[in-house]
Amino acid sequence: MGAALAQAVLDAGHEVVIVSGPVMVEYPPQAELHPVVTTDEMLEKSMELFLGCDGVIGAAAPCDYMPRHVESQKISKTGRPLRIELVETADVVATLGQRKRPGQWVVGFALETEDQRFRALVKLERKHCDLMVSNGPAAIDANHNEVELLDAAGEVLAEIAGTKKHVAECLIAEITSRLVISA
Repeated sequence: MGAALAQAVLDAGHEVVIVSGPVMVEYPPQAELHPVVTTDEMLEKSMELFLGCDGVIGAAAPCDYMPRHVESQKISKTGRPLRIELVETADVVATLGQRKRPGQWVVGFALETEDQRFRALVKLERKHCDLMVSNGPAAIDANHNEVELLDAAGEVLAEIAGTKKHVAECLIAEITSRLVISA
């Protein structure tokens, strides 16, 4: 979805800066790409770049949890259970939403398996987003997607289904008409 959104933004005549984790995705060559590995790296790079951007579309799905401790060498079998303690990672979109300046905007994505609209609205408020795109797990590694675009009042602004290219073009048209300030 991120690559389709990037292309749709470029096609609409805007510049695109991408912060991406390690994925098997080909982004448009006209986009400025910043590869990262960890969620912490994504947050750091996104905060740095957001200062010079009009808005952000948080379509990435960084890890929600990471191991509290990472071993530097292989863990050998012992014949006993192994316990791994996980801690929450930083929320990139929420952090950017809290730090946006007047005139900046944030659009989030909420991929949920149940109570999709309700959970998307909770995320929209908690992450200080201007709009939230709600979709389900069927979008993962698929060429098609089915989304709802929600505003802060909980109104469904658009229901879009089709190829990711089509969904991206429709989302960018909606975002542009509602959030992008013309120069």
